[in-house]
Parts: sequence; structure tokens; C-alpha cells
Amino acid sequence: MSFNRKLSEQDEIILKRAALEVSDGQTVNLGIGLPTLLPVYLPKGVRVMFHSENGFLGMGKPVPGGTPDDNVIDAGGRSCQLVPGASCFDSVLSFTIVRSGRLDLVVLGAFEVSSAGDLANWMIPGKLTPGMGGGMEIAQKAKRVMIVTSHMDKQGRPKIVKKCSLPLTAPGCVDTLVTERAVFRRRDGRLMLSSINPGHTLKSALEGLDFDVPVQDGLEAWAA
Repeated sequence: MSFNRKLSEQDEIILKRAALEVSDGQTVNLGIGLPTLLPVYLPKGVRVMFHSENGFLGMGKPVPGGTPDDNVIDAGGRSCQLVPGASCFDSVLSFTIVRSGRLDLVVLGAFEVSSAGDLANWMIPGKLTPGMGGGMEIAQKAKRVMIVTSHMDKQGRPKIVKKCSLPLTAPGCVDTLVTERAVFRRRDGRLMLSSINPGHTLKSALEGLDFDVPVQDGLEAWAA
């Protein structure tokens, strides 16, 4: 399956900012959906070994079109490339890497993230879902978890909530949350606003949130 999704401006803002959170030399797992496009936006000079739970270490960029190799797909079923030196293996070894804590960073999407950093990203009641998959273990075992998601869902409700109403993937696992409006980091067990997109204000960065969000002293720059 080739990747043919047309990204919105909002998606690109999220991915470009999230890419700045990735450090050279890291081993990074990418969740399905928007996270799989992160390799496209890495800053020049940043070399990362991307892991895919279905059995790759050394996953490259998604295939934009043409004639993809259907034997090389990411965890979401989309065709991707392999970088020189990549390795392929079965799910047992893939999750041995996960469980042993060798992932420096995991990048996931979300339906909800709570004020305490709880993550819900696998089920919406009433909709068919294949199950949680490996998300629970990946979110719990990675050294750092970063969420990339829009501030609002399709119904105009904020995805950042005081307490998740959806079934959890993992509690207290989110370290960094990147939206098109702001960056949040978990400090002392709660989310804190750490950076604001210059195109937004403090008010719009926190729009709709039903809890008080502490603001970091000396906000970080949005872009490097």
C-alpha cells in the first residue's frame, strides 16, 4: 500500500515541531498514522534508527507513490523504505527490543491525553477496533513517550482533558505532547505548557481545557 494521504497544514506544523524533539543517534518507534511521517521532517544531520513493531529496525521514509514493495510495510500497513544496514525480524524479537527498554523514544497519536499524562489511543466506544495491539507495552517500556495530535478532535472537543473518558492505553506515560498550537511536558506528574506556536496565544493554546495548566517559567522557543 503506497502512502498517498494529503497532509493538512496543521499536520505539517505538528510534525515539523515534533521532529525537533528527536535527537541524533536515538532508536525511535513510530506508531501508526501521523507518526509514520516523522522521518520526512527530521532536521538535516539528525540520524535516527526507526523501529517498527512489525519487525524492522532501520525503517526509512514512507513510499510517496510509484511501485512500492508490498513486502516492506510499516506497522500501519503502509509501504515504506529501509535504510542501508536495516534489519528485519519476527514479532518476538521486535517486542524483546520493546520490553528490554531499548527504545529511546516512541511517537504515538492519541484520542485523549489526561492532565496526568494518561494516554487513550486505541478505542472509541461504538467503533470497530482490532484491539490494543502492542501500544500498551510500547507506551510503558519506552524511555520517553511523545504524542503528536491535533488540539481538537473532529467534533471540536479538546483532546487534552482532566481525566480520560476512553479506555487507557497506559497511565502516566506521556512525557511530551505536541499539537499545532503548543508543546506540553509532564512535570511532577502533570502536564505543563512549555512552548507556544507563534501563531497562537496562551488563550488559544489552552482553549477548551477543563483544568488549570501550569505554564513553564521561560517558555521554550517553538522552532530551533
